[in-house]
Amino acid sequence: MFTGIIEAIGTINAININEQGARLEVGCGKLDMSDVKLGDSIATNGICLTVVAFNEASYSADVSTETLKRSGFGDYQLGQQVNLEKAMLPTTRFGGHIVSGHVDGVAQIESISHNGNSIEYWVSMPANLAPYISEKGSVTIDGISLTVNSLKDSSDGGKFRLTIVPHSTEQTISTNYQVGTKVNIEVDVIARYLERLLMNKSPKIGNKGSTITEALLMKSGFIK
Repeated sequence: MFTGIIEAIGTINAININEQGARLEVGCGKLDMSDVKLGDSIATNGICLTVVAFNEASYSADVSTETLKRSGFGDYQLGQQVNLEKAMLPTTRFGGHIVSGHVDGVAQIESISHNGNSIEYWVSMPANLAPYISEKGSVTIDGISLTVNSLKDSSDGGKFRLTIVPHSTEQTISTNYQVGTKVNIEVDVIARYLERLLMNKSPKIGNKGSTITEALLMKSGFIK
């Protein structure tokens, strides 16, 4: 599990794609590798990767065909910068939101503008992910925990607006974004589980019927 608070910017040192997926080597930049062990997880542009080899300057991980299909990894180039975050600890300050590192799809930067000292981005909202994105809700873009400030719905999904403050711009790869840049997107995990609950008309927990109903969720403010 991750928080979406980026710890360092890394660089793609090598990427070898084959029929089974890919083997990736990432230069870890300023990421502290002193406590990393084989099998640990590092979110790389929002994708949870398992470390299979490492040293103080880089780590290697395998990427499945499913991840290549759902994310932008298949199009990454040598030297490309990526956001890095190690898996959170029980003692970690929870500054972002719950991020699983399981990317749902790829979105695209539609426009960029300045608002005071911050930068505003309108990002495409794929139709299959639009129901999970809500105004003032959380979304993960290339591993960055961000707040959705407004939405514009359309038949093809629409788009949503993000505001990135100077500190986040300096500490992440968002400074490289241009109109047309493709980004990995992960929706709020709570929205996914709520949908699963609502899809099942008679959800069961053990041998007892669940007390979670659509009316209860509406009364509690989870849905409108």
